[in-house]
Amino acid sequence: MSVNTETFLVEIGTEELPPKALNKLANAFASGIENGLKDAELSYGNVTIYAAPRRLAVMIDAMQLKQADKVVERKGPAKKAGFDADGNPTKALQGFARGCGAAVEDLVEIETDKGIWMAYNLEQKGQPTTALLADIVNQSLAKLPIPKRMRWGDSDVEFVRPVHWAMMLLGSDVVPATILGHTTSNTTKGHRFHAPGLLTISKPSEYAAKLAEEGYVLADFAARSAKIEQQVNQVAQQAGGTAVIDADLLEEVTALNEWPTAVVGEFDESFLSVPSEALVSAMAGHQKYFHMLDSDGKLMPNFITISNIESSNPASVKYGNERVIRPRLADAKFFWDQDRKNPLDDFLPRLKTVVFQQQLGTLFDKVERLENLAVKIGKPLGVDGALCERAARLSKCDLMSEMVGEFPDLQGVMGRYYATAQNEQADVAEAIDAQYQPRFAGDDLPNSAVAQALAIADKLDTITGIYGIGQLPTGDKDPFALRRAALGLLRIMIEKNLDLDLRLLIQFSLDSHEQVQTNDQLVDDIYDFIISRLRAYYADQGISSEQFEAVRVCRPAHPIDFAQRIEAVKEFSQMEGAESLSAANKRISNILKKVDGSITETVNPALFTEPAETNLWNALDALRETVSNHIAARNYITAISELSTIRDAVDNFFDDVMVMADDEAVKQNRLALLNQIYQLFLQVADISRL
Repeated sequence: MSVNTETFLVEIGTEELPPKALNKLANAFASGIENGLKDAELSYGNVTIYAAPRRLAVMIDAMQLKQADKVVERKGPAKKAGFDADGNPTKALQGFARGCGAAVEDLVEIETDKGIWMAYNLEQKGQPTTALLADIVNQSLAKLPIPKRMRWGDSDVEFVRPVHWAMMLLGSDVVPATILGHTTSNTTKGHRFHAPGLLTISKPSEYAAKLAEEGYVLADFAARSAKIEQQVNQVAQQAGGTAVIDADLLEEVTALNEWPTAVVGEFDESFLSVPSEALVSAMAGHQKYFHMLDSDGKLMPNFITISNIESSNPASVKYGNERVIRPRLADAKFFWDQDRKNPLDDFLPRLKTVVFQQQLGTLFDKVERLENLAVKIGKPLGVDGALCERAARLSKCDLMSEMVGEFPDLQGVMGRYYATAQNEQADVAEAIDAQYQPRFAGDDLPNSAVAQALAIADKLDTITGIYGIGQLPTGDKDPFALRRAALGLLRIMIEKNLDLDLRLLIQFSLDSHEQVQTNDQLVDDIYDFIISRLRAYYADQGISSEQFEAVRVCRPAHPIDFAQRIEAVKEFSQMEGAESLSAANKRISNILKKVDGSITETVNPALFTEPAETNLWNALDALRETVSNHIAARNYITAISELSTIRDAVDNFFDDVMVMADDEAVKQNRLALLNQIYQLFLQVADISRL
């Protein structure tokens, strides 16, 4: 049976939407409409999302024009409650029938797990889609992820920005509705300056093209982004350089412009004496400019701005932007010159005025903890303790500089420059910058051992302090970014192959917090919190949750040890017979869990009554020393490979031997044998969880 369909289009016209939230709002709007259509049991085809500074729009192909008719089963009372002893309908059944608008004779019997019940099959006519769309769209808008909604004028309508029009079409027909206080129509508006008048959209398929051709609006976000990227690269090449296009900046600029035009500007070369990161921060952070590099990879005295108009006088646009950026760069140069008049050490006392966390003290207090913790971490890495202590002492000083006060994203970066300027050791200067790495997913890790020690110390101090005073992350709320810090320090330890005892460091860090009451349970809780971040880390590498759990339950104190065990489990999972050996270990685990009381540690071969017992014992005995040596050397892949050779002996044991024998001594001896096997495997991983 064919279903009549049409293309649907809805557009909400607003004041300029928050650029960093534009994509999120657009996707949520489309997702909400899709969910509404599914709930209404309406079929549809491809969904196209449009997002521009002054509009959110969704176009959906092949939307079903009417709900299908369906039969809805209404369940009434049980049959035994619906009829009396004489077979006459009870008042309960009669009331149910009246409520359905039917006679008792129209009711049917249905079989359920609890017996026979009375029911009525109600034929429900499907509604036309036009009658449902207004509610679907309004519900989607009401559920958009808007932290703080606003009202404007004397309207009670609330939205992220004031709304100026609403368009809704199904095919060539307007869907009548009131959306955010506006009556829907078939008109939209183009560019605020180039085409401020109304544009009539006769059918959804012409929406994007008409806006582009007559309205000077590229409504498709991806197409607009691609055009900006193409233009930026083109004008940079024409100016003799290479544009650096940061993905986040590109997304923000795309969300700010409807009709983008790239323009190259210039600034005085004297500003190039300022660290390039400061100039880039001023250009990108404040003005949303892209910067350019020359053939040697050095910053050029140019910038690329994206204008939202197609100006008849591009030189005027260029001049205006050059005037705007000059004072920003002048500020950066002033801060650079001023900050270098004093050594970094002079900034240290000012840290006493900045609270790190009310219960945990000031940033100065944190620095004092970092001095001890960085030295503690650096010692097993063979790092000069004096270098770690010096790096920690200067680590937060640049936070009090003029430059970082104006450009907070330069924390650490300016510390490195100022430390270099005062002839600090190269490792110390690098560590001040690298302490914040990794700053985001996939970011680089600290390279030098001093930087690694300081980066781990900084993250661990924050985690133990905040966790220690009970401010655990909840849901998506993690104001101190403890989850990111935990994964960061784990990545440094694992990917840089640092053999550090995480539990020992947690204990040491906790002890340095005077406000935290340290106990073994708190150490365990923080260890579990940190290690839990590896679940997603390894999932991205194709490690299953079962493989992760097989190692996690062993609670290795050294993250690098955890990583080596994961590799062994991964290798084991690919071995022939891994599944049957995992099943056998699970069987052993289940048997041991059911044992009341303790299990003896020793096995007495004299109590063996079956050849399969002797064979398993001999196989285990032959492997024990070799496997233990491999485990001690953390050659886990070799160890688990050796252990897998007893698979046949284990299978034969379970085929021929009754573990829970009537003779108590024999039973205990067999349990002890199984426990020794289980404990030996457990020194690598709990493969019973695979």
